[in-house]
Amino acid sequence: CSKISAFRLGLSLHAAAFKTGLLSDVIISNHVLNMYSKCGNISSARLVFDQMSHRNLVSWSAMISGYDQVGVPLLALDLFSQMQFVPNEYIFASAIKPDSVSYNGLISGFVENQQAEKGFEAFKLMHRQGLMPDRFTFAGVLVLCSDLKRGAVLHCQTIKLKLDSTPFTGNIIISMYSAFNLIEEAEKVFRMIVEKDVISWNTLIAACSHCADHVKGLRVFKDMSNDYSVRPDNFTFTSALAACAGLASLRNGKQIHSHLITTRLNQDIGVGNALVNMYAKCGSIGHAFNVFNKMINRNLVSWNTMIAGFGNHGLGKRALELFEQMKASGVKPDSVTCVGLLTACRHSGMVDEGEFYFNSMEKAYGIVPEIEHFSCLIDLMGRAGRLRKAEEYMHKYPFGNDPVVLGSMLSACRLHGDIAIGERLARQLLKLQPVTASPYVLLSNLYASDEMWDGVAEARKKLKGSGLKKEPGHSLIEVRGMFEKFTIGDFSHSKLKEIKDMLTSIS
Repeated sequence: CSKISAFRLGLSLHAAAFKTGLLSDVIISNHVLNMYSKCGNISSARLVFDQMSHRNLVSWSAMISGYDQVGVPLLALDLFSQMQFVPNEYIFASAIKPDSVSYNGLISGFVENQQAEKGFEAFKLMHRQGLMPDRFTFAGVLVLCSDLKRGAVLHCQTIKLKLDSTPFTGNIIISMYSAFNLIEEAEKVFRMIVEKDVISWNTLIAACSHCADHVKGLRVFKDMSNDYSVRPDNFTFTSALAACAGLASLRNGKQIHSHLITTRLNQDIGVGNALVNMYAKCGSIGHAFNVFNKMINRNLVSWNTMIAGFGNHGLGKRALELFEQMKASGVKPDSVTCVGLLTACRHSGMVDEGEFYFNSMEKAYGIVPEIEHFSCLIDLMGRAGRLRKAEEYMHKYPFGNDPVVLGSMLSACRLHGDIAIGERLARQLLKLQPVTASPYVLLSNLYASDEMWDGVAEARKKLKGSGLKKEPGHSLIEVRGMFEKFTIGDFSHSKLKEIKDMLTSIS
């Protein structure tokens, strides 16, 4: 029927197959679907396709090919991107016209549906068919990259095609490298872009923020401000303010805020939220609340940022009051809101309030507690000395074996001198983290707090025997706009003698 377009005969056979229940057989359904497609009745073909309880590669191929044959390639591409099978050359040959535009559409569909492997399979088939990838092709496959080696290979291909020096492709490569925390590689790509646009600058600043290299992020922002060919936008200032927050650099943050006021860009919600966060992280909670109050429009992020700011500054009651105002304004809390509330209770020693909010999360707001909420609660109870109650929660919830939670409890045991619980938790933590120094250090500190020097010696002996080393602590300060990092045991600072002399004079 398909070959001779005998539509009426095919319709009769379809009816017979329906009555006898044969349509449950995928092979029969595929033939019916193919018949409708070949006869040009694409709506009936789609109806058969949608009603199939099970579809195989042939089913998808027939339907996609049908769309293409009746002149609706966009529907063919859309359906192709939804296909749950890894495509092969037959599917490509039968379903779409083999050109770069078609392949780019397919890869874009796979990006939207987060189907990385199928996207890369399409890219490889495109290459085997001798088609040249363009900037849109790489825009798709680079976004799908979750493997550095694969990303580096794609980068090399863009260099050969001279696409890496264009903003469109270069910006995506910068984002790809930043996802792997390779900020130096991202910066190299940035330098190669011939005509950098605002997105190029924004992408690099955001990459620095993602890699926690806030000093470099601010430097890039200042370089951008001196480049008169581009104009910073809301995203630029949001990223720059995030860098100021990461460095606790109030001086730079205020300079940016001053510029925002003159340009009226501070009226943007995203920028306003970034300002609140910057002032809160820089220790200026009064300025943060002032910006928050002056915001014409607020969203959930605005409220969450201010609640977290109050909480981190030990202003638990103000955080809880603001939470009530948020609810009264009709804004529904989310998981982040609850983290802010529990953090506020933790820093203010509000144990009963913290336990109340934790237990009411799911009942009152439909928010299931996650590890962030649980660790706040355990830390709160641990600091207050309610170690037995904290242990009960650890047995009740699946997060009790989390290394962060156990480490928090170990610190609480040290604070309150509970050796029995501390030793038990330390053994548990050592099973979970045998390749880190943290459990040994915490256990050593626990013994030292109770002057159990034999225990201290044993813990340190085990640490030494394991071959592990404790990561040295460091501090970061800003002096006259310059950032200085000081690490324990590091004697390489250029002004070490002056620093020692100053410390001696004030001690």
